[in-house]
Amino acid sequence: MSTGVGMSTCCLSGQVHDGTPAGKIETIDNLQTYVAAPKDGSTAKTIVFLVDIFGWEFKNVRLLADNYAKAGFYCYIPDVHQGDSIPLELLNSVEPPLKTREQLTMIDKTKATAAVGVTLPPWLMKHREAVSRPLIESFINTIRQVPGTSKVGAIGFCWGGRYAILAAHGIVDAAYACHPSLVDVPGDFEGVAKPLSLAVGDSDSLLDNGTVSQIQDIIAKKTELPHELRIYKDQVHGFALRSDWSSEKDKKAMDDAEKQGVEWFNKYLA
Repeated sequence: MSTGVGMSTCCLSGQVHDGTPAGKIETIDNLQTYVAAPKDGSTAKTIVFLVDIFGWEFKNVRLLADNYAKAGFYCYIPDVHQGDSIPLELLNSVEPPLKTREQLTMIDKTKATAAVGVTLPPWLMKHREAVSRPLIESFINTIRQVPGTSKVGAIGFCWGGRYAILAAHGIVDAAYACHPSLVDVPGDFEGVAKPLSLAVGDSDSLLDNGTVSQIQDIIAKKTELPHELRIYKDQVHGFALRSDWSSEKDKKAMDDAEKQGVEWFNKYLA
């Protein structure tokens, strides 16, 4: 039986990070795209970033792409929401970090639930799989034609995490999904045919421990397929992209998740 794992207030929480993105903007496959290139300009190891609901202009994801570029990957962040990402002003307006979340009153939680109910359902309907997946797959097919491109990986966060998993069904050479949301268990994982890495927090309200165990059981049966699932202690949904840098523990988790992705792609995009 399939279990659809949905959205929650966690998707609207997090921190905007300091720094200035160093990449450039191009139009690729009719989508505005942020491009971060490695120092040598090589496209041999390419990564497509599949964004969360805050989209391709969110500074955090651009800074992260810059870091991957410094590690030797040619990185693209396409605007797969086509100018219709969730407004950044909502970031952290619904749910604060874990420590503060635990102190919320019932009234606060009720307000948060109401805000999510107004914001997310119409957006998710507009950007449902039947609309978004063809855009993503067309983009990946397009960048595969870029001269010098050898292997292509997909990294996804939250909303985009599910599409990284779906890309691992065969359209990319390797994928990395960080705290994916809206996943269909077991369906999304049974079709995985390429190396897949996952990073989840043990306090993620979108992926409870039971669901994570189900995922582990499914991918464990793929004995000849490289895979891993790492669980990060005391981390909420969104930690790999939107952690609070003022928290040493949260910053370390985010850095470790970045290292996880770099190591995975260095191994399977080589």
